[in-house]
Amino acid sequence: MPVNKLRRKLLKAIPLLPAFGMLGCKWPEKKDSVTMPSTAIKHKAQDADSIRAIEKIIPGVATSDGAGVKLRRYIGSRTLDYLDPFLLFDEFSSDDPKDYIAGFPPHPHRGMETVTYMIDGRVEHGDSMGNRGVIGKGDAQWMTAGSGIIHSEMPAMEKGLLRGLQLWVNLAAKNKMNQPRYRELKAAAIPVVNSNGASVRIIAGEYHGTKGAFADIAGDPLYLDVTLRAGVRFAVDVPKTHNAFAYVLEGAGNFGESPEAVSRKSLAVFRQDGNATLLARAHENELRFILAAGAPLNEPVARGGPFVMNTEAEIRTAWIEYQNGTFIKSKARIDERTG
Repeated sequence: MPVNKLRRKLLKAIPLLPAFGMLGCKWPEKKDSVTMPSTAIKHKAQDADSIRAIEKIIPGVATSDGAGVKLRRYIGSRTLDYLDPFLLFDEFSSDDPKDYIAGFPPHPHRGMETVTYMIDGRVEHGDSMGNRGVIGKGDAQWMTAGSGIIHSEMPAMEKGLLRGLQLWVNLAAKNKMNQPRYRELKAAAIPVVNSNGASVRIIAGEYHGTKGAFADIAGDPLYLDVTLRAGVRFAVDVPKTHNAFAYVLEGAGNFGESPEAVSRKSLAVFRQDGNATLLARAHENELRFILAAGAPLNEPVARGGPFVMNTEAEIRTAWIEYQNGTFIKSKARIDERTG
């Protein structure tokens, strides 16, 4: 769709902002499951002093976004405004089409990245660079907004369960005006490590020598989809300076050495206490959770709906450029797909 037409559609939808986002990366070859030795995921008792504590557990806030899509927000709310470099974390989940059918019509982004990970259902992406793609169960998209992109995210279904996650990741000041990039990854291309009752899908980062599907990402992020059988313990080390959180998709378990259970649709924030080990343990049923970590930028953050910059002046510039038609700096198509 021509950029001017997209822009005219958005001007009518400005009150809907801020809207749902997306991201991008370099694609590997199709990956098969890797079975690690049974000791690979065991937690070592003598390393107890290195285990990160839990700072808080967040139940999320019910809200709506886009053209009225119902969702639950965990980061980017009054409870947790920002977990540097993570700006926003949402789950959208409903089997009622009225909750999602209007989707996220064309809207702009600048200065950040968005990651969309599908649990169930299908979503179609289209953008001002000419990229189009549909992601379904187990697929992911990583979109770098950079200097500016206009895109839409619409349900590619009229009934049934639509469930997915979206994470917004801030960009450093030096990278905010980089060329936009769109990357799409099918479920079959995401590496999986199986060991001792744990199954780990590596969307980004590295786990036990296996690199994630999205590579060459600023901030050295970790994004894992972890499933543990009942009673299984799981540990992974991250850089001591990284901020980290775990989000429970199914079941219940403990994180760190905290006795407090974290159940479905709750987010646990790991304390920034100088320790490296992130620990989880499933209760009497299977536990599935997202584990994310990233290097803090420690830079000023200015937000204006779909724009994330370092100063209010930069936010004003983004809106002025959007309104006068000079917002899009690059129309070169960068569309990478795997799987």
